[in-house]
Amino acid sequence: MKYILSIDQGTTGTTAALLKADDLTFVAKINREFPQIFPKPGLVEHNLKDIWASIGSTVTEVITMANISPSDIVSIGITNQRETICPFNIAGDPLHNAIVWQDRRTAEYCKSLDSEKKKSIKRKTGLPTDPYFSGTKAKWLIDNVEAVKEAQVNDDLRLGTIDTFILYKLTSGESFYTEASNASRTLLYDIHKNKWSTELTELFGIKISSLPEVKPSFGEFGKTRGLSFLPDGIPITGILGDQQAALFGQGGLSKGKSKCTYGTGAFFLMNTGTEAISSENGLLTTIAYQDNENTYYALEGSCYIAGAAVQWLRDSLQMIESAPAVETLARKASDDSCENILFLPFFTGLGSPHWISNSQAAIVGLTRDSGKEQIARATLEGISLSINDLLQSVEEDSGMNLKELRVDGGAVANNFLMEIQANISGLKVIRPVVIETTVFGAACASAVGANLLSKDNLSEVVEIDKEFEPKEELHYESKKKDLWNKYIKKLYL
Repeated sequence: MKYILSIDQGTTGTTAALLKADDLTFVAKINREFPQIFPKPGLVEHNLKDIWASIGSTVTEVITMANISPSDIVSIGITNQRETICPFNIAGDPLHNAIVWQDRRTAEYCKSLDSEKKKSIKRKTGLPTDPYFSGTKAKWLIDNVEAVKEAQVNDDLRLGTIDTFILYKLTSGESFYTEASNASRTLLYDIHKNKWSTELTELFGIKISSLPEVKPSFGEFGKTRGLSFLPDGIPITGILGDQQAALFGQGGLSKGKSKCTYGTGAFFLMNTGTEAISSENGLLTTIAYQDNENTYYALEGSCYIAGAAVQWLRDSLQMIESAPAVETLARKASDDSCENILFLPFFTGLGSPHWISNSQAAIVGLTRDSGKEQIARATLEGISLSINDLLQSVEEDSGMNLKELRVDGGAVANNFLMEIQANISGLKVIRPVVIETTVFGAACASAVGANLLSKDNLSEVVEIDKEFEPKEELHYESKKKDLWNKYIKKLYL
C-alpha cells in the first residue's frame, strides 16, 4: 500500500495526515497545537522553531499511528496559513519570529500610503492595502529587525510565507519556492502578469532576490533530504494556501464553485475561472490555483473572527468548557429572548467587505434577563451574519446568484451554527464527510502533482455528510439582518 502525506500548518496548530494514494481515504490524522505569541495588543507572532518542531512531531506521530513504513509515502502535499511572513537565512535559521496574518502592527503605515499607491497595489495584486497581507509585515521586519536588515544587505535573507519555510526545511535548503496561491497573498505579486512586481517590492524595500521563485500549484517542488523523521527522496508535489486547499478539497475547480471555511476566521472563496474579477464590494481578487496551462482566480471574503469568538467564550469568559459545548448552550435560548441581542465579533478589525483595521467587538441589546445562553446564541448568529455580508458581496461582484453554500472547517461540526447560517443566508448549506478539507485538499493537490489523480476526477472523491435547508418563515432572521446593518453603520462605518 502506498500513501500520501498531507501537512496542514495552521494558525493555532499543525495537522499531519496519511491518506491512501489510490482512493484518498484517510488512514490516520493528528493535530498538535503550538504556542501563540502576543508581544502587545494587536501583535501576533509564531516562533519558527516551534512550527518546524510541530512538523517533525506530527509527521512522526501520524506514521506511528498508521503503523506504516515511511518508505511507503509516495508524495507530500502542503497547505498553510497564508500571509504570515517568515524571515530566515540561507542556512535555514530563523532571523525573527514569523509575523502572523492576524497581526496589525503595520496599520498606521498602511493608512499613510497615498490613494494612488493604494490603487496601484489593488490593480496589480487584487488586494487592499491592509496589515493582513505579507508585504507590509516584511517591510516592518527589514526596517526594525537588525538581523533581517543585515541579511538582506548581505544577500543572506530568505523571506517567504509558511509554505516556503516548510519546503526549504524539508529539502534542507535545496528548494526555495512558493506557489501562486500563496504568492497572491503577499501584496507583492502581480496576479495578472504572474510575477513579483518590481514596483511593489521597491515600494516596500524588499529585494526580489530575497523572495522565492513562484511555481504552479501542482508538480514537483523538491524532495525530502537530510531529515530525522522522513527518508530522503520523497517528492513534494502539491502546495496550496489553506483557503485555496479547502476550495480544491471541496471539488471547486470550475467557475462558480464556492466554499466557506469556518476556522479561527471565516473565509469564503468563489472560483471565477480564468477571469480575475475586480471587486466593487470590498472583496479580494486572488489566485485559486495555477496549473501548467492556466491561472484560475477567485473572489474571496474574509472574516477575521469566527471560531475565535467561541474560543473567547471558552477561554476569556470561561462560559463553556469546550468549543463544541456552545451548541448545547445556544440551543437553550429562545427567539424571543435573543431578537434584540447582537454580538459583533470584531476583536481584530473588520475584514471584507468593510476593511476597518482597528475596531473592538461589541455586544448590544442585553437586558437583566439575558444570560450565557443568549450570549452563546448571539455568538453563533454574529459569525453567520458576518459571513452573510460576504455572500451578498460575492453575488453583486460576480453577477451570479448563489444556490448553495458548501462549508468546511472545524466549526461546521456545530449543527446549530449550520442551521443558523442556512436561515440567515436563505441558502442550502452542504457539509462534506471530511470537514478538514484543507488537509484533504493538500492531499488532492499532491495526488494531482504526482499524476496519481486527474483534476477532472476530483469531485468523485468528495462525499456529502448533511444538507441544511433554510426554514420557510424567516421573520426573525430578517429582523436580525436589519439590526445587524444598523449597528454596523452606527458603530463602525
